[in-house]
Amino acid sequence: MPPFARARSLVPPRAARRPIRLAAHGVERVDDYAWIRAENWREAIQDPAALPQDIRALLESENAYADAVLADVEQLAETIDAEMQGRIDETDADPPARDGDWLYYRRYLAEGQHELVCRTPAAGGAEQILLDGDRLAEGKDFFSLGDAVHSPDHRLLAYSCDERGNELHRIVCRDLTTGADGADRVEQSDGTIVWTQDSRGFLYTRMDGDFRSAQVYLHRIGADPATDLLILSETDPAWFVHLRGSRSRRFAIIKISDHDCSECWLVDLTDPERPPRLVLPRREGLRYDIEPGLDLLYMRTNADDAFDFKLVSAPLDRFEQAEWREEVPHRPGRMIFNATVFADWLVWLEREDCQPRLRAKSRDGEDQDLRFEAPCHHLRLKNNFDFERPILRFSYSSLTEPEEIYDYDFAARTRVLLKRQKVPSGHDPAAYESKLDFAIAPDGERVPISMVWRRDRKPGPGPVLLYGYGAYGSALPDSFDETRFSLIDRGFLYAIAHVRGGTEKGSRWYEAGKLAHKPNTFSDFIACAQHLCAAGLTAPGLIVAEGGSAGGMLMGAVANLAPELFGGIIAEVPFVDVVNTICDASLPLTPPEWHEWGNPIESADAFRLMLSYSPYDNVRAQTYPPMLIEAGLTDPRVTYWEPAKWAQALRARMTGGGPILLKTNMGAGHGGAAGRYEELEEAALRQAFAVAAVGP
Repeated sequence: MPPFARARSLVPPRAARRPIRLAAHGVERVDDYAWIRAENWREAIQDPAALPQDIRALLESENAYADAVLADVEQLAETIDAEMQGRIDETDADPPARDGDWLYYRRYLAEGQHELVCRTPAAGGAEQILLDGDRLAEGKDFFSLGDAVHSPDHRLLAYSCDERGNELHRIVCRDLTTGADGADRVEQSDGTIVWTQDSRGFLYTRMDGDFRSAQVYLHRIGADPATDLLILSETDPAWFVHLRGSRSRRFAIIKISDHDCSECWLVDLTDPERPPRLVLPRREGLRYDIEPGLDLLYMRTNADDAFDFKLVSAPLDRFEQAEWREEVPHRPGRMIFNATVFADWLVWLEREDCQPRLRAKSRDGEDQDLRFEAPCHHLRLKNNFDFERPILRFSYSSLTEPEEIYDYDFAARTRVLLKRQKVPSGHDPAAYESKLDFAIAPDGERVPISMVWRRDRKPGPGPVLLYGYGAYGSALPDSFDETRFSLIDRGFLYAIAHVRGGTEKGSRWYEAGKLAHKPNTFSDFIACAQHLCAAGLTAPGLIVAEGGSAGGMLMGAVANLAPELFGGIIAEVPFVDVVNTICDASLPLTPPEWHEWGNPIESADAFRLMLSYSPYDNVRAQTYPPMLIEAGLTDPRVTYWEPAKWAQALRARMTGGGPILLKTNMGAGHGGAAGRYEELEEAALRQAFAVAAVGP
């Protein structure tokens, strides 16, 4: 029986065509489905009940159609969901982190969707549950816990939560002696919280009416949020404001950035009402991050043509470039992508040809280097409250090995295993094999492909899940993901295409996949699919492609360019209506995107290039593979109408293939469902779709 045979007897939703004519740079276009974008979309993102009835009816009919077609794989999805649940530790817990007289950690209850925030006395004693995520989520269609940060004096806990999926958080303050929440309710935050040293207030970032983090405020406990003190405001809609605490906890760090440059400010947490101090003013192409030490300010920067970044330091009272001392020099091809500091140590993560490495340097000049041998692995710095003691907490995992969390003592050069991720239903890393391979792109570039499969996988062409992203300089991690093994154990090879637009091969790799070079991202992904076919690992029609957000745009582009390669495509919250979105400066995320994709309003060249690959504008009269498209009604990043319009355009123009399935989560946003079991349910459906599309 052909895949999704039930679709033959069902009529997919057909939205009314209400064409509008658009013109720019001498090019005329017709958009038949522009009406799916509600005029009151800002209101609908904050309150889904405000969505106009005709649009709601369309989205609900799409959901009903998708559910009917996928009824044939419902049992398989339930089986995969049960497998995934069997691989997670129901009572998973973080290793405790000591802060003063307390050990803080998060953990889950069996069958719990959301975390508990807990602490115990370091000297021993009973556990105190500070926050119960499941209880907070009761009666809500959506709930996501953001920050949960205790005050320096350990008496209060400020926590944030998103109850719509639109990334607008409410901040509440809880008395840890009584367990009662105070009257403070700070709304419209991005969820970030940084306490002042006197424990009498906290800094937070406020979102503007366009869902953009734009201002930093100081809130004093017990005060009316309407009287909060403005610390810093950014009026340019192309820039985002980010807030975090320093490792030393003496400063808050405000970083303002777009996709091209950044600037950082320091707020003294002992005197937060004092104006923040600017480190380096923004200038075109300059990117940097900072981390204050005891008496030095450390900086990761691309200044002076250090395009893959270098590390420098300067006195805390003199930031000028003339005062810089080079700590780690720039080396082309070695990307320094993260750094932190202790009182006497500088620690950083670097990557070269997809291979990460953890390194450290003492103030006395001693170097240490931690390496791991797995061909495809991932390293991550973890939270540690202790700034004075030279003990680093980090995690390691690979495509075959579950995550391990360590404390590494620089002075003793020893590491202690704190936690190894449990897979209750069983997982034997030796039963699987991983490999880092390279495909050759049309222009001769070597494109990395990470892959993992069962050692007993049948030789010859078999099914493949090929995942890609390729934007914003984001490098896809080669980390352990227990959910993948339901596919792998059914004979799939799971592959990650590290296409241009990420930083897997450094900043040059990113630059070669943005702006005028964006088509490289698409040709790289196609080259990876072709390479896997040429290697005899798969064949055209046996590959399921998957990507989300900007990776969803990649899915739309390759579906138009090479549909014959793919047996199925999974596009999660896909950015596909590229020209219409990037040409509309009134949309919340459009101005910041011009540095990534180009400005088609001002540049005819950028407009024409974008028009040449925009998935919605390039749907053709050809056969398309089965496609599962996912959207979130309250998504402020990729708004719901983009995937909805694309699904309609595909059905209207394709000459065969399909089905085209659109599932819109009517109560969630960009990240989909928030509960851990709800996330598994969504992942299981995607995998059941993949199995049905190409067969086990």
